[in-house]
Amino acid sequence: MFQPRPTPGRRAPLLWWAAALATLCILIGCSFAVGSASIGLRESLRAVTDFDPSNTEHLLVHELRIPRTFLAMLVGAGLGLAGALMQSLTRNPLAEPGLLGVNSGAAFTVAIAITLGVIQPAVLMLFAFIGAGISAIAVFMLGQRSTRGNDLSRMVLAGAGLSVMLAAATTILIIGGTSQNQTKYASWATGSLQGRGYDVLPTTLVVILIGAVLALGMSRTLDALALGEDSAKALGISTQRSWVLGLLGIVLLSGAATAAAGPISFIGLAAPHAARMLTGIQHHRLLPLSMALGALALLIADILGRVVVIPDEVGAGAMSALIGAPLFILLARRMLKAGS
Repeated sequence: MFQPRPTPGRRAPLLWWAAALATLCILIGCSFAVGSASIGLRESLRAVTDFDPSNTEHLLVHELRIPRTFLAMLVGAGLGLAGALMQSLTRNPLAEPGLLGVNSGAAFTVAIAITLGVIQPAVLMLFAFIGAGISAIAVFMLGQRSTRGNDLSRMVLAGAGLSVMLAAATTILIIGGTSQNQTKYASWATGSLQGRGYDVLPTTLVVILIGAVLALGMSRTLDALALGEDSAKALGISTQRSWVLGLLGIVLLSGAATAAAGPISFIGLAAPHAARMLTGIQHHRLLPLSMALGALALLIADILGRVVVIPDEVGAGAMSALIGAPLFILLARRMLKAGS
């Protein structure tokens, strides 16, 4: 079981936030400028400050790259916060939102939508969010024990079993469909932000804001749960209520992120670890920094995905997996050494 150890002397000073803000500003500028059609940094910034609707480069930045950039930040922030919440609730450093079957549930309902002929990104997002929510609720209920509430081992097994079953059903739907449907699903399944615009941005923003308020409001509760369930109960914390609220926050955050951008791995795993190294385990610092680092990580992955195979693109989900897989291996090795 993961027992976070205090890290004396580690803080989240203004220096970290200043560095994160400066990096974010640079990345936003790069995101406006970089793509299959390269636009000078100065011209891309002029598209924001002095928009000219007759300028095709300004239109490209305004209509495509601005919403894509802010959607990447929102999705990354939601996944980073959901991962931190998941790791704190389970006291497991390898926990991430996918354990609840969010990705597989969203993928299955998106496959159904595509099979039915749905092509609008906003409608696909609605289907994905419904699938993510139903899967998470099913995993939570399967992980219940009538006498002692939630059981982490049962929940993980339920999530793994449900994910395998839904993945098989999704494969059957897609393989049995047309080549056009297969192409549409592949575009969503790689975690691509290409073509995601203002139609999905407002909904994603609202849902992730609600999830963030819920998660950030649990900071003191999570500090108490880190001491163990018995200690938390002695402090007057209802562990069952905390699990319900925490899982609701995870579903809102990761469900909206997955619905908007497709399944994206490793952001929810890596961002909380990086934040914990910088700020320690106090959740009023850990949770906001996990959001910030998640936003930075996914924005970097999206920018890199646009340039590695120009004029084509690699989905941000595929790029984040490519970058995050070595990190996951190193983390697992470190845990094995610590346990030996």
